[in-house]
Amino acid sequence: MDEALWAFGRASGAVSLALFTLSVVLGILVRSGRPLLVLPRFAVTLVHRNVALFALIFLGLHVGTLMLDPYAQLRLVDVVVPFLGAVKPFWQGLGTVALDLAAAVVATSLLRRRLGPGIFRAVHWLTYVLWPVALLHAVGNGTDGTSKWFLLLALAAAAAVGGAGLWRLSPRFLESARLRQEEAS
Repeated sequence: MDEALWAFGRASGAVSLALFTLSVVLGILVRSGRPLLVLPRFAVTLVHRNVALFALIFLGLHVGTLMLDPYAQLRLVDVVVPFLGAVKPFWQGLGTVALDLAAAVVATSLLRRRLGPGIFRAVHWLTYVLWPVALLHAVGNGTDGTSKWFLLLALAAAAAVGGAGLWRLSPRFLESARLRQEEAS
């Protein structure tokens, strides 16, 4: 049973990273206000939210199974307070930082209407910190962190987020409000 927990913990972490990568890329696309292939803008927003939800589910499975696994030696305090872990405390701590940032983004997303768009947007920018911290955690702490398949996944994820990020910073990126204003004129 211990090996099954360990394997599921590793797999759910890799799936969570892949889904968070897709969520970040879709989030940038949502901000641009452009459609995605045949999906209209509103559908891209829904896909972004659902992918983020699945990423969080797999993150919960990742943390939950590793808390049950005696090999991982993960304690409740390690899940909340960074850098206290018994095994690879720095790399594990990066995972805790990513989890804490994800919790902040989720909390503000759930309270979006009460907090207002400015606070929501400001906290949502933490995903640009969350994602690379999670990637570093996966490479540094993961059992598969140096395996060829995982390094290919990590490189593909970095290329996707990096490419989307460069597009986000480029002059060709128009945010949805500016895009709609230009379409109306």
